[in-house]
Amino acid sequence: MKSTTRMIEDEVYVATNELGHEVKIDMRKPDVKKNQSPVELLLSAVGACGAVDITLMLKKRKKTIIDFVTETEGVRRDEHPRSFTQIHCHYKITSPDVEKEELAKVAKLSLEKYCSVADSLKIKVTHSSEVVRPA
Repeated sequence: MKSTTRMIEDEVYVATNELGHEVKIDMRKPDVKKNQSPVELLLSAVGACGAVDITLMLKKRKKTIIDFVTETEGVRRDEHPRSFTQIHCHYKITSPDVEKEELAKVAKLSLEKYCSVADSLKIKVTHSSEVVRPA
């Protein structure tokens, strides 16, 4: 899996995956900002990953899902690096046949066993670099 991120203007980037799908990344001030920052995208990715897993598990159980909303909140360190110290996902499902205990069980399974985004927060990230001189 690979993603390429390119600056398109000061504090605005576009990340493109191998299939050509793009997402804009925005580090500008709130009054001009139009897209999520990298940290906001990470928080959204945790929420979305859990939602996908939960929905798949419930559909395998033949459950009806009318609406599904994930509210994801993160607490960050005050000092740099301003990493998350805590992330909480609140899953709200509208369904005639899903029980509260069942949703809690599949949510726990998602975040502890299946969600690759949440699990990836535990890894070490390495890097390499290169300087390209203009022709």
